[in-house]
Amino acid sequence: MQPAAVLFDLDGVLVDSEHLWDRIRRETVDAHGGRWAEGATEAMMGMSTPEWSRYLVAELGAQLTPEQAAETVIDGMAEVYRNDPPVLPGAAETLRTVAAEYRTAIASSAPPRIIRAFLESAGATVGYTISSEEVGAGKPAPDVYLEAARGLDVSAAESVAVEDSSNGLRAAAASGATVFAVPNAHFPPAEDALAGAYRVLGDISELPEALRDLARG
Repeated sequence: MQPAAVLFDLDGVLVDSEHLWDRIRRETVDAHGGRWAEGATEAMMGMSTPEWSRYLVAELGAQLTPEQAAETVIDGMAEVYRNDPPVLPGAAETLRTVAAEYRTAIASSAPPRIIRAFLESAGATVGYTISSEEVGAGKPAPDVYLEAARGLDVSAAESVAVEDSSNGLRAAAASGATVFAVPNAHFPPAEDALAGAYRVLGDISELPEALRDLARG
């Protein structure tokens, strides 16, 4: 298979940020009268901004509107990107290498503001970006991957998707893409989600050679 496009997740694949989202969400809930619950971290992985902000209010009791919760958390993440972008080792170089050979997109649960901040910090350009808040549903629904492929004028079935988390891997597999997994070190994916991957990589820098192997059959 010669991939028509490569569709990248952002958090956990190109940036080491899942634990930062988790920390800032916890701080927001604690500061506004809510209470963190067991399983909340896993439940929100892959959710779009409207989905997780409602979860912080309705399920965890933050005394904010969902819009206020989203703004508070995203402002905190934007501050992190301004001061010390959490780009994973080799991620920027890998993205630039892949983008020179394939049509590329970022298909992320992160809001557009954070996707732009990453691309600026990495000095990278991709053909299309889409946030799950701009489509019908967040991961594990496949919507964001289907839209990313559409934005590049290819089908998801012709594409490779690169993911790290359980819900992300499920979303990518449900889209019909060939899935390469880069398991998240902080929140390892569930075995059933990992089982849907075509190949598991040790880190993102292995991706260019893995794509060549795929093309060679």
